[in-house]
Order: sequence, then C-alpha cells, then structure tokens
Amino acid sequence: MIGRFWKPRAADPLPPPDEDTTRSLLERLDSAAQMRLGRSLALLHVNGGSCGGCEMELRALRGVLYDLERFGLRFVTAPAQADVLLVTGALTRTLRVALEQAWDATPDPKWVVAVGDCAVDGGVFKGSYAILGGAGAVVPVDLTISGCPPSPVRLLSGLRALLEANAR
Repeated sequence: MIGRFWKPRAADPLPPPDEDTTRSLLERLDSAAQMRLGRSLALLHVNGGSCGGCEMELRALRGVLYDLERFGLRFVTAPAQADVLLVTGALTRTLRVALEQAWDATPDPKWVVAVGDCAVDGGVFKGSYAILGGAGAVVPVDLTISGCPPSPVRLLSGLRALLEANAR
C-alpha cells in the first residue's frame, strides 16, 4: 500500500549560468564602482517585509556560481558601511522606521534599489492595510529591478546600469 502513494517529481536542475555573460557583467560592474567610488561597492540588504524569494536570489550572488567577493562587491552588515541599500519586500507599516533609519545612517553617495515586484510597488500585497507600498513610499528609489523574484543575472545587470549611469 505504501508504494502507491504519489511521489513528487524532483525539481529540474537549473541550467548553468553563461560564464562569459556573468564575467562580463561583473567586470563592468566592478570597473563602474571603481570609477564612481574609487573602491569596491558595499551592498546592504534591507528587508521591508519580504516572503524570502528575493533574499534567496541575493544569497545566490554570494554563492560559488556568482561569487561577488572575487570582483570586489561585498555585502555589509551596517548602514554606515553601505553604498547601496537593496530593499526587498512590500514595505510594511512595522518596518518603515527600520528603512528610514537605514537610509539616514548610510553615508553619501548612496543609492536605493528596490528588488522585486513587492519592493517596487507592493506587489501582490498592494492595497493591504498593513502595506505602505514599495520602498519609494519612504525613501527615494534610484533603481527598480522587477521580477518575482528577479534572477541573479538581472540583479547584476541592474546594479551595473545604476553605477554606469551615475559614473557619467
């Protein structure tokens, strides 16, 4: 009887990332950071009330496939060390103050990137009594990266575009 139960099919493996595209994006990102800041780019993740999907994609950027550290990009744990605030999740009323404090504690020049549909405009939670909307409801947003969740390559492309646009 036990053998008759349905077993879920294993997930299809992800295709390997295109190494040339990834390397090109990361090299351009690093050179733009060096031009704009004279040093590597420091990223701070700020969770505005996320489901965790965007965090998994951000975590993938630190993994062996993308390995941002080797290109001089790094995640930091304090706003005082950050250049870019990566905001994920629909901004909840309870986390508004946390985002405002992170913004105030981040030195200039600083940028805010809304990562994922929820951080852009509230996503599927838009209109809820507990949601203020996207990150732009509280702080000025310099770049929006849509997707639910956006892929690591899309995140890298967005960061590169942000730096290249500000380097001019």
